[in-house]
Amino acid sequence: MDERTLIKKLNKQSRDALDQAVSRYTPYVSAVILRAMAGRACREDVEELCADVFVALWTHADTLDPEQGIRPWLAVVAKNKATDRLRSLRPSGPIPEDVPDPSPGPEELAQRRDQSARLWAAVDALDEPDRTLFVRYYYEGDKLRTVAAELGLSQTAAKQRLFRGRKALKAALQEGAETR
Repeated sequence: MDERTLIKKLNKQSRDALDQAVSRYTPYVSAVILRAMAGRACREDVEELCADVFVALWTHADTLDPEQGIRPWLAVVAKNKATDRLRSLRPSGPIPEDVPDPSPGPEELAQRRDQSARLWAAVDALDEPDRTLFVRYYYEGDKLRTVAAELGLSQTAAKQRLFRGRKALKAALQEGAETR
């Protein structure tokens, strides 16, 4: 079922559509939550927040627009739920003066943006099907066997392509760092 059809069925409160959305988008929602929580989430937190996101999907299913897609909506809700959880974990007392500020400065943020841009440029430079394999497996969180099957690869061939691709990306990033 394509995304538009899925959203239209969700608009009509179809339980099958909700089940399909949960199975299709749980890896994606989990990845958004993990990234938003920056390593401060355990598996149970991620599972609980994923469940909260899909409860929100069910509650607001009638407001979804089939033309805009479901992934952006899920990403925003997941990020907001993770941010709310992080706020609840903050200590309520004053911060001691001798503790350094944990937030990155402008220079570090600029370096992170630059590294991220170089990484995406290196991924974009990969040939097909490696580019699609990388994006779907590492970024979207799809299962390797699913992606491999859809790309017409065996799981072993997909693993080999990922291995070679990681080496190529590492070399491209190291080369970019040396020219700076």
